[in-house]
Amino acid sequence: MRLPFLTKISLVALLLFSQTLFAHQPVSNGVDMADQLRADGKIWVVVAVVAAVFAGIIIYLVRLDRQIGKLEKEVKEKSSVVSH
Repeated sequence: MRLPFLTKISLVALLLFSQTLFAHQPVSNGVDMADQLRADGKIWVVVAVVAAVFAGIIIYLVRLDRQIGKLEKEVKEKSSVVSH
């Protein structure tokens, strides 16, 4: 996808402008929610949920890759049978 020159310039200008705006945001000395979760011991629940979601995504991608591999083999076999 090719963008016109003016669109590229405007996107670059927007990116540079947004960087300067974010640089002026005040920085706090920590995240209050994370500190509270850590103090209550509930941070491990958050870590477990994130790990479970990540593991589920990895398992899904592996299964999907295997299924696509099987379909590619079938297509390749059918195309070799038809061409001969």
